[in-house]
Amino acid sequence: MYQEPTTCIFFGVPVGLSVDERKCAMSIIGNIIWFLFGGILAGIIWYLVGLLWCLTIIGIPVGLQCFKLGRLSFFPFGKDVVLSGETTSLLLNIFWLIFGGIELAITHAVFAVILCCTIIGIPFGMQHFKLAKLALLPFGAQITDK
Repeated sequence: MYQEPTTCIFFGVPVGLSVDERKCAMSIIGNIIWFLFGGILAGIIWYLVGLLWCLTIIGIPVGLQCFKLGRLSFFPFGKDVVLSGETTSLLLNIFWLIFGGIELAITHAVFAVILCCTIIGIPFGMQHFKLAKLALLPFGAQITDK
């Protein structure tokens, strides 16, 4: 006998949804909370820094990586960072590390550890680990949907 899915809502997500639909709904909820409590500020800062780098021709590649970090900083839930092993990206990543990438990655890692100390902060800490990975090696990295 066919039974209609229940319309009960658990933490804002209808129970009758499939696993993929629930993951998508939870990503949306996580992105909204992230955006309101700091994601908007982090994304705007990354975009402003990217604009400053793009004022010079030499700084355009770095500015484009800042835009990539800004896009992920706005809405990190439901996204994944995939690193490639290209030679040109390796050389650019070495320069990036020397001129600030290590500090950015350490900052995100510290925030991640602090957030992971609480149960409710673990999902947000995991997003900071994702941003730390991208802040460490942005050249050649791709942001993909999960």
